[in-house]
Amino acid sequence: MPKIKTNRMAAKKFCIGGKGTVKRGTARGNHNTGKKSAKQCRRYRKYPVVDKANAKNIDRMLPYK
Repeated sequence: MPKIKTNRMAAKKFCIGGKGTVKRGTARGNHNTGKKSAKQCRRYRKYPVVDKANAKNIDRMLPYK
């Protein structure tokens, strides 16, 4: 039986947490941070959990994670 290919886009954008939750990065946090408050910059550092509807599809894209 052949191996299942990992979707490379999904592998770069998402990571699997310790309990199996799918985490994603946040937008708007990489540049022009001088204009943003320190509170905003701290919030952009976090990795929010993907909702269940999308997590199921992402799990299929990442078979070996």
